Amino acid sequence: MIPIKLPREDKMQLVHRLQHYFEVERDESIGELAAEQLVDFMIGAVGPYVYNTAVADTRRVIQEKMNQLEDELYSLEKPASRNNR
Repeated sequence: MIPIKLPREDKMQLVHRLQHYFEVERDESIGELAAEQLVDFMIGAVGPYVYNTAVADTRRVIQEKMNQLEDELYSLEKPASRNNR
C-alpha cells in the first residue's frame, strides 16, 4: 500500500492539536519533534484502517446510487407489444 502522506500544513496542524491534547488531557508537555513522530506513527498504524473504512463506505454509497439509477432506468422503459399489428 502507498503510504499516506499529508501536506506539511495539515501535518503541522495535527502536531499542534496533539500537543494541545497532551497539555489539556494528560497535563504533560510534548515537544514538536515527539508530536510529529507520534503523528507519523499513528498515520502508519491507524491510517490503513481509516482508509479502508472510507473505501468501504464509498463503495456502499456508490452501490446504493447505482441501485437507485437502475430503478429509474427500469421506470423509463416503455411497454412493448408482442403483436406486430
